[in-house]
Amino acid sequence: MTAVEPARRTRLYIDGAWRAPASDDLVAVVGAATEEPVGWVPAGSPTDVNAAVAAARRAFDEGPWPALTGAERGGYLRRLAAALQPRAAQIAATVAGENGSPITWAMSGQAYSPIALLDYYGTLADREGEATRPGRGTTITVRQEPVGVVGAIVPFNVPLMIAVAKLAPALAVGCTVVVKAPPEAPLSLFLLADAAVEVGLPPGVLNIVTGGAEVGEHLVRHPGVDKISFTGSTAVGARIAALCGADLRRVVLELGGKSASIVLDDADPAAIATGLLDVGMTNNGQACAAATRVLVPRARHDAVVDALVKAVGNLVVGNPLDPATDIGPLVTERQRGKVLGYVESGLSQGARLAVGGGRPAYLERGWFVEPTVFTSVTNDMRIAREEIFGPVLSLISYEGGDAEAVRIANDSPFGLAGSVWTADPHRGLAVARRVRTGNFGINRVGIDLAAPFGGFKQSGIGREFGPEALDHFVEIKTIVGVPD
Repeated sequence: MTAVEPARRTRLYIDGAWRAPASDDLVAVVGAATEEPVGWVPAGSPTDVNAAVAAARRAFDEGPWPALTGAERGGYLRRLAAALQPRAAQIAATVAGENGSPITWAMSGQAYSPIALLDYYGTLADREGEATRPGRGTTITVRQEPVGVVGAIVPFNVPLMIAVAKLAPALAVGCTVVVKAPPEAPLSLFLLADAAVEVGLPPGVLNIVTGGAEVGEHLVRHPGVDKISFTGSTAVGARIAALCGADLRRVVLELGGKSASIVLDDADPAAIATGLLDVGMTNNGQACAAATRVLVPRARHDAVVDALVKAVGNLVVGNPLDPATDIGPLVTERQRGKVLGYVESGLSQGARLAVGGGRPAYLERGWFVEPTVFTSVTNDMRIAREEIFGPVLSLISYEGGDAEAVRIANDSPFGLAGSVWTADPHRGLAVARRVRTGNFGINRVGIDLAAPFGGFKQSGIGREFGPEALDHFVEIKTIVGVPD
């Protein structure tokens, strides 16, 4: 697969049409593998946020969207999914060009997942939003009403899928949405807007703006926004939570992780090595749910290390648009520097490199980091405590059986995801029930688009995916004294 032609986008999708932004300035989107522009987008500003929120406010307060039936709103979502279908290859190549996501994974994770989510919430949109039941001496009706205007702030790693994970349930229940695209990888959101124009989504229902931290903070603070849904780092999430708390604005936060893969003593190291890499290095390790702490029984340590080193040796590092590539570059030069800084930190604290740890010498351009495996890691090291967001695994030995593995897994400020690897799924289920994390897989990744996704502790507040996501975009109204 070859790269798509650089896109030059000069307008923003606001109020159902392509509108001129407040400034004529364009910002280059730099490709992770080429270090050259893969497109240009408007330099969004707070003025553009004001226009987008005003459009969303009108569409909610005065427009037809909240008054449509759930089936009618669901029909729009399904048509939007159908309009994205022929754009799938373009979406995958666009995101791969921006953030380095390997194209084979990008076809499923970056392109088909958002299509599936739109179809899924299109089907759920017609759920019953009102129920009448007997009260204490009277009849009561409990209604679920849309929360209002939603501000959705999206990260660079899976931009379209995460945007859809927010906007699809919000639109399904009758909210209107303003999406702020990530500055590092905004272009797939413009393809979504193209599809929205094609299907005739009513004006103001969906609006997409660009910009950096200033624009995001303006959206969070905007008095016309009723709820914020944010995915990103825990540090930024804490800032957003504080801003929303000051105004009692509703908020959903999907934040960082430092998840554990627990290898039990009955697991076959050779059989599980590829799976450990899948859950730890998917999307070049640029995944909040990456299970980058690998907890290994001391008696099986060397066998697991040997299997992982062999599996890493089979990974192809290179052009993200090549279907043979397993590991592409990181999103920016800054992110590569951050990851390499963690490698230096691990070495300085006594960890040992089993494989990787540097930049591939044969790749002259692009922000690549070799897939890396550390051994001799203890759970108090920075590489075991902090989210790295790159292809780096840390092996931690344990003794004392399953209980000790669970204790180490839970010894983290995060609680987003994780996995257990065992020949006995029932034993794995017992471990899964004891790890304090929002998502957990038995011999596989613990994420399913039809199941709620989110974290314990510093990994966030609220849930995305599944029918549970709908509940985050409604308010509950009780009416007492309902006539028979």
